[in-house]
Parts: sequence; structure tokens; C-alpha cells
Amino acid sequence: MYHIARFVAQTVVAFIMVLPIFAQPGPRSHALDEDGALALLEQTLKDDAVYAHRISLDCITYGTEETTGAYFQFVLRENHNAKCGGDPETSPAVDRYRVYRKSGKIEWLERAEDDWQPYNPAEIR
Repeated sequence: MYHIARFVAQTVVAFIMVLPIFAQPGPRSHALDEDGALALLEQTLKDDAVYAHRISLDCITYGTEETTGAYFQFVLRENHNAKCGGDPETSPAVDRYRVYRKSGKIEWLERAEDDWQPYNPAEIR
């Protein structure tokens, strides 16, 4: 009985030591499709409360501007209606983002420099 308990204990210890090797984060196993990329962007913006002090997320619409083999480019526009206000004939762009298919990495277009930057909610707010 002692040998069985010792064997089980050694097996558990070995498993615990090897587990972190297999649990390392890596690239996505499947590339994002357009719906997945948009869902990732929406959830990220919501979790980071990027627009909490600027505009309600209920007053933003998302549009796909560009699709490549590497990324999806989305534009966020003001939604002008009775609830959100504004001229319903216009929908000004708020920001633009790229979501990379394989990595899920998000970039933001810094408009003043017309340059794509790594997503950093503190810079966008």
C-alpha cells in the first residue's frame, strides 16, 4: 500500500511540474473570422471602458472598412437617432481599429499622426 501511495504522489508532483509547460499562452489555434474579431473588439472596449466618459456604447455603430488576410479594420461611428441625438443624416467616425486574425492583437488609428498604434486604452480615452 505504501508503494502505491508513493507512486501516486510522485505522479501528481510530476504532473504539476510539467503542466506549466503546456499551459503557456501562444498564438490562437484558429484565426478570427469577422464576427469573432468584432466581438473581441466590442468586448475589449467595453471591459476597458474606453468610451465611458465620451459616448454611450449604445450610440456607436461598427462598420467593416477593410478586410485582408492579416486583419479586419473597423470604424466606430456615432449613431444619430432620437435616443442618441444628433443629425440622423450624418454618422461621424469616432475611431478606427484593426483586429489581427491570428493573434487577436488590436491596433488603433491615432488620427493626428495618421499612424496605427498598439491598443492602449489610456491613450484613446
